Amino acid sequence: MSWDAPIRKEMDLVEEEIRRAVSSKQGLLTDICMHVIGAGGKRIRPGLTLLSYKAVGGKEASNIIGIAAAFELIHSATLIHDDINDHGELRRGKIAAYKKFGVHKALIAGDFLFVRSFRLGGQWNQQVVETISEACTATAESEIMQNSYENDPDTPLDAYLGIIAGKTAMPMLAASRVGAFMGGGSPEQIEAMGHFGLAIGMAFQIVDDMLDIIGDERSLGKPHGIDFLDGKPTLPLMEAMKDPEVGPILSAMFVKPRKSLAEVEEALKLVRSTKALEESMKVARKFADQAIEHLEVLNGSAYTKSMAELVESVLDRKA
Repeated sequence: MSWDAPIRKEMDLVEEEIRRAVSSKQGLLTDICMHVIGAGGKRIRPGLTLLSYKAVGGKEASNIIGIAAAFELIHSATLIHDDINDHGELRRGKIAAYKKFGVHKALIAGDFLFVRSFRLGGQWNQQVVETISEACTATAESEIMQNSYENDPDTPLDAYLGIIAGKTAMPMLAASRVGAFMGGGSPEQIEAMGHFGLAIGMAFQIVDDMLDIIGDERSLGKPHGIDFLDGKPTLPLMEAMKDPEVGPILSAMFVKPRKSLAEVEEALKLVRSTKALEESMKVARKFADQAIEHLEVLNGSAYTKSMAELVESVLDRKA
């Protein structure tokens, strides 16, 4: 069974809420948003919200659907902006929104999604709004931080971990924490669910960075090697650049502001020839184990089991 089996009905309601939220008087605006949202996605953020809500005893689905949808809208907005910033060509196997509709219109659509998300989330407690705002702030700050380390082969591990915490893990922390808060969880449970979201987010991004090197392009929906091409320091690249034999070669290639596709392919082969991927998976596994530990404050329900299954699916994913 899939990790989201116990919340399938609620996830369907989230999909309906998302489509209602992006409906605009300007049909083109709706089309751009649906181009991104309709491309699919794992829906992990709303899934975390729903599972945390249910796992601490939340009963009424109508209390959480809107907020769960808000987290997916925020995620979709960041994808639009990320593709513009990174000059991405494809997203989930489809042409990037800004390539299809133009940068100006795509930026407006991203802003529209942010506004719609806060309209959904803003209907509730101030603490919910503050938690969501903090996650959005962390995302923006981590993007700036990541830019400052582009093409830097000496990027410190702490900097990398800070970047992925902000851009990936903090939104998952917020989704899990808000779900537990709305579900009436105890302070201990709310805190634990936040830590759960943070840990699974860290594991998710590390695996994502690994898939950029070893993933199948058809499954990923985008070319591999993008991180190296763009000069983004990731854990597997950083680990490979420490290798005494291939490290100096990789570092010399990585520092170049412009890289050919041939250089990217050669770099990926060099990374795969080291133990970088194995070492990266060890770190991802460590974060996954931390996530599992934070589930101990919950009762052993089907929702708790699904959260544990989600952790394993993050480590095992191929796309």
